[in-house]
Amino acid sequence: MSDTFLLNLSALIAVLPLAVTSTRAPAGKTAKFWLLMVVAIVGPGLLLIIGSQDGWHTDLSTALWITVTASLVLFAAISAVTGEMWRLGALFAPYMFLLASGAVVWTYLSSAQSTAHPEIISGWVTMHIVVSVATYALVTLAAVAGLAAALQARALKAKTQTPWIRHLPSLADCDHLVMRLLITGEAVLAIGMISGMALQYSETQTVIALNHKSILALAAFVVIGCLLAAHFKSGLRGRKAARVVLFVYLLLTLSYPGVKIVTDVILAE
Repeated sequence: MSDTFLLNLSALIAVLPLAVTSTRAPAGKTAKFWLLMVVAIVGPGLLLIIGSQDGWHTDLSTALWITVTASLVLFAAISAVTGEMWRLGALFAPYMFLLASGAVVWTYLSSAQSTAHPEIISGWVTMHIVVSVATYALVTLAAVAGLAAALQARALKAKTQTPWIRHLPSLADCDHLVMRLLITGEAVLAIGMISGMALQYSETQTVIALNHKSILALAAFVVIGCLLAAHFKSGLRGRKAARVVLFVYLLLTLSYPGVKIVTDVILAE
């Protein structure tokens, strides 16, 4: 086994305890919760730090690890200041483990070599990367909250709730989390689009490049805006809002990890 694969496997193992314990009866934001959260963040974080010593990598595995790390950090931060976010761990933590597993499997199976860019990254590029990652992490959390809302709505309609469903926030709390995350995500996405335009102008003297990435990001921005407008105007929420949030998540997934799949698979052949 290569050192890279072993590092990926170690990072995956670091996420596992949080994923397992989150699906059991939650005990609240205890010391155990925060300890497992720190371990889950440190594992992937160290992997990214070690892997970036020779430059910035652009492969799918790195993109997935960045998503996992950023989402975990954001989840921990919001859980620290809100009352119900941590309860999403029953759905969120297993999903993070699934993404991390995908990164490990891709590292093991991929024949494509990860490209490192050792050159110094400009301030605009750094800002655009940070904002883009933050946006995707926010929408990831919103999608998880939206899925939790849909599951709660379905359980209420069927008048049956499993113990696992009871671990999740209430339907009202899920809707509240979704809207707060989307409002923040819309603002951060706007900053990301502006920084992307500035970067594009500095490189090509054009404001925007009409490629699939910019079109998908613009589409996500418009859809989020329409959802927020519908929510404040007519009270749209629950399963209908959840479907829209998951659609937005699909758009941004095609824009961010989707690009890595094209680069690693289609263009590498």
